[in-house]
Amino acid sequence: MRLRALLETDALGLALLCGEDELDRTVHGVMTTDLRDPSRYLSGGELVLSGLAWRRDAADSEPFVRRLVQAGVVALAAGEAELGTVPDDLVVACARYRLPLFAVHESVAFATVTEHVVRQVSGERAGDLAAVVDRHRRLMTSGPAGGGPDVVLDLLGTDLDLRAWVLSPTGRLIAGSKTGPRLPGDVCVRIAAEHLAAARSGRPGPHRVTLDDRTTYSLFPVHGDGSTVPTAAAAPQAAQPAHGGHGVHGTPAAPEPRDGRDGRETVLSDWLLVVEADAGDWAEERLDLLYGVTQLIVVERDRRNAARTVRRRLAQEVLELVQAGAAPAEVAARLRVAAPVLVPGLGAAPHWQVVVARVDWDGGGAEGGAAAQALLEEILVDPASTGPEHSDRIAVAHTGDEAVALVPLPAVGGEHDGADGRGLLADALLESIREPLTAGLDGDGRLTLGVSAAVHSAEGLRGALEEARHARRVAAARPGRVCAAGHQELASHVLLLPFVPDDVRRAFTARLLDPLRDYDRRHRAELIPTLEAFLDCDGSWTRCAARLHLHVNTLRYRVGRIEQLTGRDLSRLEDKLDFFLALRMS
Repeated sequence: MRLRALLETDALGLALLCGEDELDRTVHGVMTTDLRDPSRYLSGGELVLSGLAWRRDAADSEPFVRRLVQAGVVALAAGEAELGTVPDDLVVACARYRLPLFAVHESVAFATVTEHVVRQVSGERAGDLAAVVDRHRRLMTSGPAGGGPDVVLDLLGTDLDLRAWVLSPTGRLIAGSKTGPRLPGDVCVRIAAEHLAAARSGRPGPHRVTLDDRTTYSLFPVHGDGSTVPTAAAAPQAAQPAHGGHGVHGTPAAPEPRDGRDGRETVLSDWLLVVEADAGDWAEERLDLLYGVTQLIVVERDRRNAARTVRRRLAQEVLELVQAGAAPAEVAARLRVAAPVLVPGLGAAPHWQVVVARVDWDGGGAEGGAAAQALLEEILVDPASTGPEHSDRIAVAHTGDEAVALVPLPAVGGEHDGADGRGLLADALLESIREPLTAGLDGDGRLTLGVSAAVHSAEGLRGALEEARHARRVAAARPGRVCAAGHQELASHVLLLPFVPDDVRRAFTARLLDPLRDYDRRHRAELIPTLEAFLDCDGSWTRCAARLHLHVNTLRYRVGRIEQLTGRDLSRLEDKLDFFLALRMS
């Protein structure tokens, strides 16, 4: 901003004492000081505010002004509160060095001047940055020469002092300033969870969330479907606090559909621009700039999705062949075509795994296959990887409510070698993403996954697909918004339980366990926990008594009461098995 603009702002109460010919100088910053020599703290272009506490006599003015001019200061504003008026010796010194001098009326606080200068300078920098962002967008649209979103995030840091990152819907770090700090993984996950919860409620972004009562983040959705991003003027309710932050305003509403898709699906697939700042008091211009940055990031996301199109098509072709019962030789031939894309440089994958995912919306509605596909692609990425161009050698197809991933395991003798039964594990897949996805699906839907064992050839893919589907059904029988099951669980009673009709399940468990629950409720006893511990200890009296911190005689009394109430004998294998299954189904 120009010095002339400061003088023309009545609210600042500035009076020009000298330097009328220098009012077209540009102010780049502001500093308040009463040091006799503040030069080491100056970088040039500042308006210096001083209460003149450094001045003991008239001889101090000339050296003070000389040091300011040598440091590149554009003007000095002296407060009248200390001395009542600006001394003549200071006016003479400033005139000698052609340094504009303003008097600040005692009724005007330095903070008022500082805030005005910072706001004006930041607005001008935002305009300059907006031009850079627009130029960068054109570069990225025509090719990768723009350098990716990291470059724009660097500009946000250097020009607007805003630390920013881009996250996936599960909290994986996709981009961040190369010169700024890395956002910790646990913070990424918490932010993603807060964003999904807020976005699912239908409140417009940006959302605000404060973690641990310390740091406030503003969260801007990055839509990947080419939809119009709102401007600040078009989003008057923007910058409401996110769920878990300072509070929730307004009535939650279902997310609006975009581009013909169910709104719940887009919430689970949008990327997220995270800015370490409170956007609640931002001017419209700055909000519009950040929305422009999200549009730029969309270009990168669309490029990522385009790269996945080939893998999705290959997966769809293989899935259709497997489901149609095609000859193994035909499936193998299609896999050989897919191998250079999925396992570049290795020629073929020695083993494959199949992962099946399904999203079921509460109350029915749109099919969840597309949402399951996007989530499965994200889940199968190594959580330690960063950036949008990860080598995630996976192919995911979807039909109806179901998504199917074909995952090659090319490593030999390593962690992902399928020859010894290792590979993708169901629980490990959900470990890092359970919290954000639970927040995104709470009260709205469920995600269930099933993981097959590794197979050695195309002949085993049909069996692997069925195995993964069975495992997913086992996961669906469990409580929770996000559940998974692996092939290891299909060799036990767990495989049978999901297929027991609900009315049979309720009748069976009620007959065995309701008498014990009623007794526990009336007498504050602990027969159910005692039964569970007794079965876990394989009927060992001494081990069970030690686990429950009971005398063996007390344990015998409780088990006897269980047998009396149910008419069963816990020394018989059949009765033990019935109790075991009843507890698992309850």
